[in-house]
Amino acid sequence: MKIKKPELSFWQIWNMNVGFLGIQYSFGLQQSAINPIFLFLGAEEELLPILNIAGPITGLIVQPLIGAISDKTWSARWGRRKPFFLIGAILGSLCLFAFPLSPALWFAVGLLWILDVGNNMAMEPYRAFVGDKLPDKQLSMGYQMQSLFVGAGILLANASIFLFQDWFGGGQEVEGTIPKWLYYSFFIGSFLSITTILWSVLKTPEIPPGDEELKEINRHKALPFAERFKTPFVEIADAVKEMPKFMWKLSAVYLFQWYALFVYWQFITPLFRATMGYNTSEAAAQAAKMSTTYNVVTAVVALILVPLTLKFGGKKIYALSLFGTALALFAIPNIADPVYVLIPMVLFGIGWAAMMGIPYSMVSKIVPQERRGVYMGILNMMIVIPMGIQTLTFGPIFKNFLGGNSINAILFAGACFVIASILAMRLNVSKEDNLADIVEE
Repeated sequence: MKIKKPELSFWQIWNMNVGFLGIQYSFGLQQSAINPIFLFLGAEEELLPILNIAGPITGLIVQPLIGAISDKTWSARWGRRKPFFLIGAILGSLCLFAFPLSPALWFAVGLLWILDVGNNMAMEPYRAFVGDKLPDKQLSMGYQMQSLFVGAGILLANASIFLFQDWFGGGQEVEGTIPKWLYYSFFIGSFLSITTILWSVLKTPEIPPGDEELKEINRHKALPFAERFKTPFVEIADAVKEMPKFMWKLSAVYLFQWYALFVYWQFITPLFRATMGYNTSEAAAQAAKMSTTYNVVTAVVALILVPLTLKFGGKKIYALSLFGTALALFAIPNIADPVYVLIPMVLFGIGWAAMMGIPYSMVSKIVPQERRGVYMGILNMMIVIPMGIQTLTFGPIFKNFLGGNSINAILFAGACFVIASILAMRLNVSKEDNLADIVEE
């Protein structure tokens, strides 16, 4: 029996999602600052994909497990999801503070693994948290509000990078040394990671489980430790077996979408070294300006997408947004002006807003409440598996088929987005897909 959830006000939904600001600030630093740090510490460009493998592997393991475990968790004092994203935020905060102090490449790579564990521990239950709290008709608002904070968090991270580089940068780069101007962005991220999560934790109570669900949670707690340990793995396996066809179709879209995004994040800084003749600091600052631009657009259009998806359908808006992202990536390598090259990021920002909101809303409507955590974890597996494939395959592709040329890498990512947009037009929800007995209009 489904729990009837009260409608929340705009500001209640806002407070619930504030914690996403800190999580996404950290993610923004990973997009724009981690790879420059690897380059500063002496990494070769062709090694960038494999050095980023921490994200896919930790996401593949941590998110579905935390989702399944949190589904079977309830505390009258701490709630269901909040303990997990609070612990994740603390872990992420400590790693962000330490990151710019890395003395060597191996140390920075190791910190990235720990940071990704923390971010994934916070991310997955946050996705499920929104679905837990909101009635079906407010899910689009909830996830697009999350998309707004995705844009705002990454916007702040990237703005800090290019502003601090402008204010405190300059001078000769020393190989093996991280410039001091990068420190400040990470210290701010360390502060935001914990404070924004605390805001949402303190402002937003969780809805207690119903009688039947609570009985199942208590039954699980009474099991021997060995049984409780293997339960999340069994839950994930069963959920995959029973997964709606819609999610399998979405996984095909995600394969090309997230492969392309990882290519973009890894090679946008090297691109500007090639097209504009910048050094690594200047190229990193330009890449941060690109990310700032598209995240400003994301923050502006995120909530505008809600009525558009209601009127035209999530599938069409999503597919069109992915195609617009492809056009942006085709344009960027052909523009050598540091101002004009920001214009394509308008299309990229619209695409990013759609990617961060529409699929989660569509999936949340068709999966059952009691398994929402594990299905959001599986949805994240569909993100990190393409990223893992990219980290293992793109280094050789870049070296042997793209001529070791970062311009070709960005064009390759654009082609992947074209394929993703075509596959997105297949995202229809059938009756057998609807595990939650909700018919999507």
